[in-house]
Amino acid sequence: MKAYALRRLLLMIPTFLGISLILFLILNLAPGRPGAQQSGDLSQSMRGEVTAESYKIFREQFHLDKPILFNTRFTLTAAEVRAQVAAASGVGTTTAAERVHAQEALEDLGGAAVPFLVGLLDDPEPKLRDAATYFLRIDAVRPLEDPFDSHPSASLRSRNLAIDAENAELRTLRYVSDAPEATKLAVIARWKSWYVAHHARFEHDALGKLSMFFLDTRFAAYWRNLAHLDFGVSLISREPVVPTLVSKLKYSLTLSVGSLVLAYLIAIPLGVFSAVKKGTRADRVVTLGLFMLYSLPNFFVATILLYFFSTGSEWQSLRSFPTGGWSSTGAAELTTLGQWRDIAWHLVLPMGCMTYNSLAALSRYMRSGLLEVIQADYVRTARAKGLSEGVVIGKHALRNGLLPILTLLAGLLPSILGGSVIIEYIFGIQGLGLWVVDSINQRDYNVILAIELFTTVLVLIGLLLTDLSYALVDPRIRYE
Repeated sequence: MKAYALRRLLLMIPTFLGISLILFLILNLAPGRPGAQQSGDLSQSMRGEVTAESYKIFREQFHLDKPILFNTRFTLTAAEVRAQVAAASGVGTTTAAERVHAQEALEDLGGAAVPFLVGLLDDPEPKLRDAATYFLRIDAVRPLEDPFDSHPSASLRSRNLAIDAENAELRTLRYVSDAPEATKLAVIARWKSWYVAHHARFEHDALGKLSMFFLDTRFAAYWRNLAHLDFGVSLISREPVVPTLVSKLKYSLTLSVGSLVLAYLIAIPLGVFSAVKKGTRADRVVTLGLFMLYSLPNFFVATILLYFFSTGSEWQSLRSFPTGGWSSTGAAELTTLGQWRDIAWHLVLPMGCMTYNSLAALSRYMRSGLLEVIQADYVRTARAKGLSEGVVIGKHALRNGLLPILTLLAGLLPSILGGSVIIEYIFGIQGLGLWVVDSINQRDYNVILAIELFTTVLVLIGLLLTDLSYALVDPRIRYE
């Protein structure tokens, strides 16, 4: 058993890596650009707006300017950069969509485009020269090293100060499109002088190109963080993802695990009762009631419960449960036991809404599994030996009858965790459900990946627990 469990744990590692890759590709290949509303039009930015520059910093901080899996920007040519600059500056016949796409592509190229943009400073076409000067201000700046480190070392602080000083100087190398020619030439001369002093930064040998191909990518940056159990920072709130996830996890897991345990505790005896009383009026009543529960959507039941049983309801004699939230306003002043009671009272309605649906399904599986086992030869033999019906059912039939509902354990916890979105919204509980919905709407990649990978871990653990529980309830199953 121990060897089997160890093999399964080791098998989880490549499984987790494969799932993380698939999730990463789905999110990053989806249409749209996070924070795209921060990007401004080139003509506006060249008149002095800072929206494009801010958007560039935003994308660099979250590695959104890098290629997804493989970086081949070292194969870039002068002709390709010139074509992009021409499209971005409106030279020739280009549509508005093509201009926007070219601007975004040039902003993402970063340092790979700098040598070719410097070469365009001598282009005879004024629009190309002006656009090259503009994009140099964006692509030549360097991102700060580990900008979200709350306790930077002295060397890191010194390096970032130097980078910030250089970037501030580069941002001054600009001019408006209608500036005098002498002003433009002076700025261009300063750009050329700067490039001569720093050109080695943009040259790569074979090893540097190989490193860039694999390591200077979005996926590599993500896994560097993930190897340290660091899911990065939220693109929206700029707060670390892991502490926020942990703070919300207690709400969702309490609802999910609590409702799951409660569903199993009720479903097993209810399914046994229904199987033993098969065909009787009691069985038909239980079956009808459970099917009615299963057919009712949880948002409808939640609304009904709030209307009849919450504070402020017209049913004065029944208004005892809170309308929502995790605890009362003055709960912090209560004793520890009082706080737990207050939280439990707030969870009665939401946990009831999350329990009844899975309870109905589990009890039916339990009934079907037990009915199949009751017809087995060994159960008839136990009855023939004169054992009481309680011993026959509880000792001989029940353990094998549990196998069908144990199979469902692997998928129930993640599904209940995801299904708590509606319940959390209706009852105003700030758990993972609301957080992931907001993150999807705002394309907060780091948060979405963190929650999805957490759900992946739950599925893998659920599968392992399911297999191990087989051996616990059925002595014929052994993992050797």
